[in-house]
Amino acid sequence: MIPLMKTAFSHEYETRRALADFLMRAPKLSMDDQCFTFEAEFARKQGAKHCILFNSGGSANLALLQALRNLGRIKAGATIGFSALTWSTNVMPIIQMGFNPVPIDCDPTTLNVMSAGIEKALARRSIDALFLTNVLGFAGDLPEIKAMCEDRGILLLEDNCEALGSRFRCGLTGGFGLGASFSFFVAHHMSTIEGGCLCTNDSELAEMLVIVRANGWDRNLSAEQQAKWRARYGIMSEFEAKYTFYDLAYNFRPTEITGFLGQQQLQYLDENNQRRFENHVALERVVASNPDLIPIRRDHMEQPAPFALPIVCKTPQLRDHYLQQFSGAGVEVRPMIAGNIARQPFYKIYDPEPHDLPGAEMLHECGFYSGNYPELTSRDLDTLASCVTCRSR
Repeated sequence: MIPLMKTAFSHEYETRRALADFLMRAPKLSMDDQCFTFEAEFARKQGAKHCILFNSGGSANLALLQALRNLGRIKAGATIGFSALTWSTNVMPIIQMGFNPVPIDCDPTTLNVMSAGIEKALARRSIDALFLTNVLGFAGDLPEIKAMCEDRGILLLEDNCEALGSRFRCGLTGGFGLGASFSFFVAHHMSTIEGGCLCTNDSELAEMLVIVRANGWDRNLSAEQQAKWRARYGIMSEFEAKYTFYDLAYNFRPTEITGFLGQQQLQYLDENNQRRFENHVALERVVASNPDLIPIRRDHMEQPAPFALPIVCKTPQLRDHYLQQFSGAGVEVRPMIAGNIARQPFYKIYDPEPHDLPGAEMLHECGFYSGNYPELTSRDLDTLASCVTCRSR
């Protein structure tokens, strides 16, 4: 069988042994120096000024919107556009925060929202912010989208949980908006078992994210930042400050295990992403020769870091056929993430209105994916190639 993932970590044995050694000697396991060291290393890797580590990418998304609400950057009742093809925790925080969600259709040939699709959506209604998902390691035309948002005064955010390391000639995905979330869940580009983070170049936002991450207190701020918050609210003693809470927040703190594993796995990221890309290219050639399938267009990007191997069939009937081929070969597959999110049960509860989303609907009915990871062997790739080879039906 070819599963969605084969190992919990890159360089599995070495990582597990290092983790065992760390657990035996670590003075504490709650959030501390290992987390802060990883934050600095990841910020450098991403080319961002700030990185704030969380217990998951989903928590990071909720914290981002909470922080922006706390700062007044997104007002109560604001309208937020989001990718119609996405994961649940990109959309749920919009609803949980009381904002008005607006699904924006994607292009089936790129899997992502494109600037042309945003133009069409804006012709129907205005939006205050745009929370884009960079799907399965691919992305829309982010430089054009960023320029459009700047021209129109739209706040741009990225859910980059599936696209760590994907890049354009002008920069990495996760670096085009005010803030971007990342996930380090098992089977993602790098694993800390659970875990995620937010990157931003905005110091005020980063400061609020640190508050939002940990109960609303100032314990993890710098001494200068603490003094500012305490003076603002008349907190006169360290004793009182220990249990003073400044704004709405959660407990989304990671552990030292997260920080330690992040440092271990970050060193393998570039090597692993190159292998993921090579795997994609090997299958891409076969897909391009099959008239039943739609190749994923990536010519607007410099190089994606494919999270999975997406398959888009031209009809639902063809998808049934190819699903049988994958299943018969022992290949584990999944739907195209959450498909058309407007069809999900949770979404219909809060937004029952019909939405015209032909691109997301097409991917919902005609798409699926299999796993992509560095441990795929040449035999695995041959098996996958045989599954996407056109056959008589």
